[in-house]
Amino acid sequence: MAKKQGKEPFHNPFARLRERAAPVEKPGGAGTSSRRGGAGAPPPQPPASTAPARAREASDDELWSAAVAGVERIEQGHGAAGPRQPSPPSDVFWHPDLEALQALEALVSGEAPFDLSDTDEYIEGWVPGLDSAIVRRLRRGEFAVQGHIDLHGMTRDQAKATVDAFLKQARSAGKRCVLLVHGRGIHSKDQVPILKEALKHWLATARFGRHVLAFATAQPTDGGAGAVYVLLRRPGR
Repeated sequence: MAKKQGKEPFHNPFARLRERAAPVEKPGGAGTSSRRGGAGAPPPQPPASTAPARAREASDDELWSAAVAGVERIEQGHGAAGPRQPSPPSDVFWHPDLEALQALEALVSGEAPFDLSDTDEYIEGWVPGLDSAIVRRLRRGEFAVQGHIDLHGMTRDQAKATVDAFLKQARSAGKRCVLLVHGRGIHSKDQVPILKEALKHWLATARFGRHVLAFATAQPTDGGAGAVYVLLRRPGR
């Protein structure tokens, strides 16, 4: 059966391919054709950036200058108060019973600087290891007394400072035996010899012991129970 003239086939899947393959006229160039997306087409340009530039951060000096702008310096003068000076730390720990605590601590640790022996009338003390013959000589008053000090009428604190300075000076002068007159306490409350008991503890502590080798109650001719011999260490030891 013959085809009818002028009619397209009912099913023609390639008809649109001819339309796509047809030459496309470029703007501004007559008769020039290229395929869409061909190799000759220039690449698209990226859009220009519209983000604002980041601002520079201020330095520490600039921030400080801005913070103190307009501040006026106050000159020192009448009515201007400066910063309060802090109190200096105490160099020495103090406690009302510090000496007793130190003596107890030394006794417990075995570092007590003196061996003590006393009765109601007599007091004695000596550094550990000292020849007992020297202690007996001191007790009998066989060492020449090269200086003395009288503590009558002094308070406990006054006597302590006076004895400390006296022993230090006597030892520096090269003296070996001195006499401390503390009294019998007849005129004190309850007739207790306060300075005598205090001396027994003072002379056995490290503060006084650095100057002292031994001490013993004096002979009657030198004051008896109201005085004490003190044998000093040699200077520089």
